Amino acid sequence: MDSRVSELFGAGSAFKTTPQGAGSASNNAAVAATKKTFSKNGKKAKNRSARHPKPSNNPPYLPPEVEEGNIEYKLKLVNPTQYRFEHLATQMKWRLQEGRGEAVYQIGVEDNGLLVGLSEADMRASLRTLRRMAEKVGADITVLREREVDYESEEPRKIAEVLVRKVPDDQQFLDLRVAVLGNVDSGKSTLLGVLTQGELDNGRGRARLNLFRHLHEIQTGRTSSISFEILGFDSKGEVVNYSDSRTAEEICESASKMITFIDLAGHHKYLKTTIFGLTSYCPDFAMLVVSANTGIVGTTREHLGLAMALKVPIFIVVSKVDLCTKATVERTVRQLERILKQPGCNKVPLVVASTDDAVTAAQQFAQSPSITPIFTLSSVSGENLDLLKVFFNILPPLSNSKEQEELMQQLTEFQVDEIYTVPDVGTVVGGTLSSGICREGEQLVVGPTDDGQFRELTVCSIQRNRSACRVLRAGQAATLALGDFDRSLLRKGMVMVSPEMNPTICWLFEAEIVLLFHAKTFHKGFQVTVHVGNVRQTATVEALHGKDELRTGEKAVVRFKFIKHPEYLKVGAKLLFRHGVTKGIGQVTKLQPLSQYQHHS
Repeated sequence: MDSRVSELFGAGSAFKTTPQGAGSASNNAAVAATKKTFSKNGKKAKNRSARHPKPSNNPPYLPPEVEEGNIEYKLKLVNPTQYRFEHLATQMKWRLQEGRGEAVYQIGVEDNGLLVGLSEADMRASLRTLRRMAEKVGADITVLREREVDYESEEPRKIAEVLVRKVPDDQQFLDLRVAVLGNVDSGKSTLLGVLTQGELDNGRGRARLNLFRHLHEIQTGRTSSISFEILGFDSKGEVVNYSDSRTAEEICESASKMITFIDLAGHHKYLKTTIFGLTSYCPDFAMLVVSANTGIVGTTREHLGLAMALKVPIFIVVSKVDLCTKATVERTVRQLERILKQPGCNKVPLVVASTDDAVTAAQQFAQSPSITPIFTLSSVSGENLDLLKVFFNILPPLSNSKEQEELMQQLTEFQVDEIYTVPDVGTVVGGTLSSGICREGEQLVVGPTDDGQFRELTVCSIQRNRSACRVLRAGQAATLALGDFDRSLLRKGMVMVSPEMNPTICWLFEAEIVLLFHAKTFHKGFQVTVHVGNVRQTATVEALHGKDELRTGEKAVVRFKFIKHPEYLKVGAKLLFRHGVTKGIGQVTKLQPLSQYQHHS
């Protein structure tokens, strides 16, 4: 973590958070550091210094403000003129646009990051002005935290951190996708049931029943398919879920920010389903759930490795803390910290013990991929569940508005991940729009078929999170109704694209790979299951460039050939392959288009 930020929001007992929070872990660390410094002067001096820290001559500071991004520093906003107010409102609009509907204002901070602070009267006046600015641009504000700073002044001075969020309009809420990973029986589905239904579990799995899709899942209590659950936050930061007997449509209408949880299977025999969920649904973040009483067992390490191989930022939730002693929980957390600090991971674990920690963790987590927040909670007693909700509320999107705009200007491309037949509606496909914009009534082509062709179709209607939607933008997941289009012509792994696009279809492709594990030697003729985005198919190793065989840990450029049908791939796409215990990762480097392959054949 940036030491300056942790120094700012970790030290000092004068810190006040708006939501309730217990004693901060970072506070404890800061006090411990103070005690260490003064240990030479005897016990009394040590305790005195911890209670009354000496005001430092050089006050803590934040990194200087940047033009891009959704973070704005303001020294004070007291009685601005009408012209100045209009300018400030325009500036807020820009920051909200940069953060795709969210912005963070630091009040009492100069543009160079120096923490000057404001008197109580100036702080109240500045917050009133900020509220007026937010109303003008159609947003709400929430004070995340306030703290006193030591500046050359007699009266106490404060700084405040404020979250500004747009009031939802026309279903354009901020949507973040979180994949839920972890070993079987670690409490993944139960935790999602508690978060999305708003009711605590009874200790026997009642909360997870609404998440299961199949009878055998209810009977065994084990997830075998991919299910989706939603958790909303309104513009004031309040939780919006099914607890008020709402429908999914009502949640979408009243939420400014939506967290879509992708509940994946924990059991080893459903590993291919879990990998498909991670590669095809493009999650923004991954939540690894570890049971406090069993620790790191089963597929936990494997799931952690998969998320890191696909470069998905990961945070950890230690569940079932009500079942075991404090010492057992601490041992599990230490075990996790040890794994995260290993050379292969190189992560910085951050244990979240208070609301203040949760705010810091959310902001640092999005900025630095090496930060890994660790939560300890219980789905039965509800202990520390609020900290996880605060974290989700503040968690910013990974991409900014500029990247989003660029994606939307490209041609339409929709990945087909799920296929359904719905009575009175016809064929329905579910998936993610990876680029462009898709509207109702749009003409697209879907493919590739077994012979590499594309077929025309019309998008009849669109639904996002179970509610109707007219326009789908890049990066959003949805289901599209295709009317009476023949379902047998569709399969998972296909794409729906604009007719103007000339997609590259291939049987053969080359990839630069790293063999993570293989029992013997990896050579020509070996067959593996290849995952590239939403494509999942068995492929044969046609050639290894410059080598005859590969062993565990070695790199090479390998030519693969699909065995069943050609696929639509892109150069630079992440690739993951497996066969039994054999596993490897890599990147697609070269494609041999279908036309060249047919000519060669």
